Amino acid sequence: MKKLCIVFKQAPHGTAHGREGLDFALLSASFEQEVSLLFTGEAVLTLLKNQDPESIGCKDYVSTLGALPLYDIDTVLVCLDSLLELGLNNEELRISTLVATSDEIAQHFNQVDEVMVF
Repeated sequence: MKKLCIVFKQAPHGTAHGREGLDFALLSASFEQEVSLLFTGEAVLTLLKNQDPESIGCKDYVSTLGALPLYDIDTVLVCLDSLLELGLNNEELRISTLVATSDEIAQHFNQVDEVMVF
């Protein structure tokens, strides 16, 4: 089984990167690849609770994050430095995540076969 890590780096709204990355993750997992996700930089904002993207004219793809367990996507990492930079903590996020340091992220990358960045 191929191990794939999908890295989200872009803010959740304004581009299609986040939606496309999430679609790619779900599709890959449905083809029995072991998929993990990493949110870093402004992409951490994707995980915030109580978003209403439709109020700014965007589609609500963020609610799809609730389907991750159905696709056996159990490893969702959030960059600790990004959380701190944005003044956020893990309790403000809508799904269960693992907060990871730079060293832990590097170790995770060494354990996967491929990394895709969105």
